[in-house]
Formats: sequence, structure tokens, C-alpha cells
Amino acid sequence: MYNPLSTHAGEFIDHGEVLESLEEAARESRNPARVQAILEKAALCKGLTHREAAILMDCDDPVMEARLYTLAREIKHRFYGNRIVLFAPLYLSNYCINGCVYCPFHAKNRTIPRKKLSQKEIEDEVRALIRTGHKRLALETGEDPRNSPLEYVLESIRTIYAVREGGNSIRRVNVNIAATDVESYRKLKAAGIGTYILFQETYNREQYLKLHPSGPKSNYEWHTEAMDRAQEGGCDDVGIGVLFGLGGYRYELTALLMHAEHLEARFGVGPHTISVPRICPADDIDTEDFPDALPDAVFRKLVAVLRVAVPYTGMIISTRESVRMREQLLDCGISQISGGSRTSVGGYTSVERHDETAQFDVSDTRPLDEVVGWLLDNRHIPSFCTACYREGRTGDRFMSLCKSGKISLCCTPNALMTLKEYLVDFASPETRIKGERLIEECLTDIPEGRIREITRRHLAEIGAGAHDFRF
Repeated sequence: MYNPLSTHAGEFIDHGEVLESLEEAARESRNPARVQAILEKAALCKGLTHREAAILMDCDDPVMEARLYTLAREIKHRFYGNRIVLFAPLYLSNYCINGCVYCPFHAKNRTIPRKKLSQKEIEDEVRALIRTGHKRLALETGEDPRNSPLEYVLESIRTIYAVREGGNSIRRVNVNIAATDVESYRKLKAAGIGTYILFQETYNREQYLKLHPSGPKSNYEWHTEAMDRAQEGGCDDVGIGVLFGLGGYRYELTALLMHAEHLEARFGVGPHTISVPRICPADDIDTEDFPDALPDAVFRKLVAVLRVAVPYTGMIISTRESVRMREQLLDCGISQISGGSRTSVGGYTSVERHDETAQFDVSDTRPLDEVVGWLLDNRHIPSFCTACYREGRTGDRFMSLCKSGKISLCCTPNALMTLKEYLVDFASPETRIKGERLIEECLTDIPEGRIREITRRHLAEIGAGAHDFRF
């Protein structure tokens, strides 16, 4: 029985409810009046239910689809403006005791070299990332209690935050590690993490068990209920996602939104971010083995539906996607991207060994400065902002500002200031010219008055060598 307030995975992700939603979508997606009513509701920027989103996903009317993309663009701009947050993944270890059949880190893979970074190596990786301009990292590691226990992760977080390089540092560490217990989440929160991220991979329980034949991750309930424990442990910013292509995308979209509804119903705070990775080639992994892999057109539409369904949530794509695909997805909902990424252990300092220990193949291989320049060419503000996290605007405090539309009063000035920092400290001459021009243009988006005046003054101070102003 479907119950979004339940603490049991089988009730807030109820298989029967998903199937009923998909049956309704198959019928109602052919009803123009119903689809139009859903689009009109979406235009109110209050979100959609999982059933309404499923109907939009199934609708193939070209006029309705065009309206969907227009709405997705408008809604993204209302909540996030033209800001795009940049981050980089940092892989600590690829030791793993799980048997996930879609991941090259799986325990039975004998072809991939296993590696775990020492604290000195982590420091070297962080210095390399800081020297490119990064301020925000997503920490990644395989699940292995012997090689990567929680104590190792906590020590690594301390190491990352302690690194100083040329007056710069990492200001936010998001953490993507295996499901754990409430006490461990309390320790992660105390260590100063930003968002706790965990992908469900697939919400279909039968498919999940096939894809996770062994290891702690094979426990569907333990994994699916992890975000509840994270919230109970004080991690009030959580990020969810699935690996699209492991199962039917209609099922995954519907269940993903049910998970968001559950978090909202139980904790008053939906997911801070939703990630939308797709299955892609990697060592020991062939996408031909996954018949549900998504074509580009379907993937783009899925992102647009998610944007109108959960307008307040940050949406993330990685360098799995090509430059062309990333450009299309930025236009219909994505608000965060990785740049200059390596998906291997030690990949930022040992580039020649990158492919040997990578979790997946990178399609967008451009260095960070090239990504920043590309965003500027497309009139996006590349943002390295971490101010909300450092000012305590997390959880319900962040969401209340975001849903009211007031968060832009913080985000636009902070985005411009962190862009200015990047331009002064790291940008190529060409990128700096583009960035300075965009900053002047975007200042007009900040209402006349105190905030614009303070922003302009701080920008001048950053240009003179000062750093780290924030609202």
C-alpha cells in the first residue's frame, strides 16, 4: 500500500502504485485536456505529482512537448537564473565488496587495478584541483569496510578542508558513499559535509536484486531507506538519483519522484539535488548488455519533465555526457555540472593512469577553463558558490528561500563574486575578457539598491586581491 509518510521502502516506493501510475499515463497522455491542465499547473512553479509527471513523459503530442520545453526553460530560470554550479568528483578508492554488474569497481572484476589514496596523495589531488579553480568537490569511494572505513572518509574530509594552495581552498565537500547508519551520518555532518548523495541506481526491486547479486548493497531496503537515516543524522541536504538505462525509464522517473515526495512529506524538505546519469561504457562494462539504455531525445525530455515536476531541486549531469548533450540539457533544466573531471583514483595527478582505474568513460574531456569559457559563450554564469552551506542555509532554510523565489537575491551576487575570483586567480586571458563582460551585464539583473551596491564593491575588492565575500 502506497504511503509517502511510511518509513518502509516498500510503502513509499510502492511497486503497485508505480504500475498504476504508468497505466494511467498510457491512457491520459492521449487526452489533450488533461495534458494541458498539467502543463498549466506546472506553470505555477509549485511542482507536479509523480502521476502527473508520468503523463507528461508519455505524451508525444509535438505542440505539448514544445510547451514542456519552454516551461522547463522558464522554470529553471525563475529558480536558478542563468547560473551553473561547477564541481569535480574526487575518487578516494576503488576497492569494493559489492557485486554491482553495471560498475567496473565490482568485486569480481580482476582487470581493474585497485588503488586507495593515502592522505598525502589526497592532499596532492586536492592541490591539483584547486590550481584549476575548483572550490566544490564530490567525494567518491567504493564500499569496503576494510580499505575504506568511515574513519578513512572522515580523515580524508579533514585533509581536504585543510589544504591551502595560493590562498585558495576547497570550500565544500559533498559526499557520495555507501548507505550507512544514523550515527555515521551524524559523524559526516559533524565533519562539515555539504550534500550527502546516494544513487538508488534502480527503484524496481526485482531489477535491483538482479543487478546487485552480492555485497551489502544487495539489501534493497537498507539502500532505499538511507536518505531517511541521513536526515535523522542531521544531513538535511540530500541528493538522490538513478542510473538511467538499468531499467525502464518511465518506471524510474515515477519512482524517483515518489522518493522526492516521501522526503518532502516526512521531513518537510525534498531532495537538494537530483542526478541523472546514464549507463555508459567502462572497463568490463558494455552498454549493449543494457537494453533499456536511453536515446538522447528521450533523455532530454526526461530532464525537462523532472525540472517542471521538482522546480526547487538542483539537477546534476556529469562528464558522462557529450558537450552537445550537456548544452541541450542546460537549456531544459540542469543547474550543476562537473568540469575538468577524472573518474579514476589519483586521476588528477597521474593522468597517464587515468583510464586504468576509471569508474566510467568521460565524454566531455575539456579542462575547466575551457568549460568556463563555453558556459560564458552561452551566457551562463559559471558559479563556484558555496555560500549557502557556509552560512547555514541548508535543509528547510534553503528550500523556503528557493520556493519563495528569494534565493536569487543570494545566489546571483555570490555567483558573480566567485566567478570574479576565478577570473582573477585562474582564467586564461580569453576567458577573463568574456567573464568580465558577462559580470557587467549580469549586474543589471540584481535590483537597484543595497545588494547591487555591495556586490559591485565586493567585485572591485576581489579584483584588487581580496577574496571570499558572500551573502
